[in-house]
Amino acid sequence: MPNLQPGTSQVSIQGVPHVFDVTGADPAAPLVVFIHGWLLSRSYWQPLTARLSSRFQCLTYDLRGFGESQGQGGSGHTPADYAADLVSLLQTLGVTQTWLVGHSLGGTIALWAAHSLPDRVQGVVCLNAGGGIYLRREFARFRWAGTKIIQLRSPWLRRLPLLDWVFARANVAQGVGRRWGRQRLRDLLIADRVAAIDSLLGSTTEEQVHCLPRLVAQLVQPIYFMAGDQDQVMEPQYVRHLASFHHLFAGHGANVTELCGCGHMSMIEQPDRVADLITKILLNHQLEFKPQ
Repeated sequence: MPNLQPGTSQVSIQGVPHVFDVTGADPAAPLVVFIHGWLLSRSYWQPLTARLSSRFQCLTYDLRGFGESQGQGGSGHTPADYAADLVSLLQTLGVTQTWLVGHSLGGTIALWAAHSLPDRVQGVVCLNAGGGIYLRREFARFRWAGTKIIQLRSPWLRRLPLLDWVFARANVAQGVGRRWGRQRLRDLLIADRVAAIDSLLGSTTEEQVHCLPRLVAQLVQPIYFMAGDQDQVMEPQYVRHLASFHHLFAGHGANVTELCGCGHMSMIEQPDRVADLITKILLNHQLEFKPQ
């Protein structure tokens, strides 16, 4: 078993200090590692880990250049590069078995990590993550808008009245509370400029998008997907498209769950529903967990 102590810790990966949290008192419980999405941080997993930590050990961490994992270093910012960081994190902590839960870009990173470590990663749950279809014009607009957001950000944004209210309603089906708006604004402002831009551009090239279906088709582990029916960032049709390349899809989407009344931030919009689904998935595969 890995020696994971509850609380907040730090470990150096590729010369960059990575901050992570561990919740769950039972060291013998199955481990679940959570990977956040672009311009976010590990903070958004708290509603889920609070609901899951009675059954599982939960590890959340900040990707290199985001949240509190700041510093110079690393070899790049593609999903494969971030998956390599995750592989190093698991190896450094002595993790030999885990499930991965990834949101949006974090879902793509989780899939790459599952490909790199088939013996350690027992399965993946992707939240609001999909793709595999390259739409040149739409991707160009998305890349341009995302780059401008990073280039034009400024600390004075914190002083704008009601901006947290605006952020709390971005990319969600319903408002999620102004605390999340403040968190999203904070994560936007502290994200490393190079990491933010390069991870956006590096994950949305035609080559990257087209390799995802091939990657999923090669995975032997169970892979599950959750889509928000009102997600305008990653629409359900693109989630189902990527999921269809995995053997569990079985022609009718057996590995896909569509969340009614949910946008792109399912882990904070519907934490009860998502936690229940993750629990059922992991318990269904519990026999596959082996002593570490």
